[in-house]
Amino acid sequence: MRIKETEIKVIQGDITEQETEAIVNAANNRLIMGGGVAGAILRKGGQSIQDECNKTGPIAIGEAAVTGAGNLKAKYVIHAATMGMNFDTDEEKIRTCTRNSLKRAEEKKMKSAAFPALGCGVGGFPVKKAAEIMMEEVKAHLEEIDKSSLKEIVFVLFNKPAFEAFKKVVVTQFCHCEKRSDEAI
Repeated sequence: MRIKETEIKVIQGDITEQETEAIVNAANNRLIMGGGVAGAILRKGGQSIQDECNKTGPIAIGEAAVTGAGNLKAKYVIHAATMGMNFDTDEEKIRTCTRNSLKRAEEKKMKSAAFPALGCGVGGFPVKKAAEIMMEEVKAHLEEIDKSSLKEIVFVLFNKPAFEAFKKVVVTQFCHCEKRSDEAI
């Protein structure tokens, strides 16, 4: 799917293996990288990411902060504070985090970014609803901005049910096209 000059993709895979310029981390507002996506990023990217987070955080819930990516293939990690330390998240937090992650990417003139399903792992938010919110925000962002630096936005879902949920939202709400259930889009 394409919005203006930006390609939107939905794939099943490991976000820590993406070769996009940035990967987005579903973070807590203290930027403590423990479990879920954050834990995977820390394990593969190394302690330097947490060290940078310690200097940057805490940030407001809904905000996003950029650090280096340590040993990852990406150049940056955008830490989207979808929750506080109580792991509670909601629609507005996910919406604001998505919007602010896109803003941070534009500020750094990033060409590509990979997003997980924000708030759905540790935060327990419903995947289908997160997909709807995140896709709405991406679409609104790309339609509002004159010329985005982002040429590719990839939604990377770790498991098949999350992949299917995101893909269904894209197909039914944005492309109005038919895809086989096992195809990435």
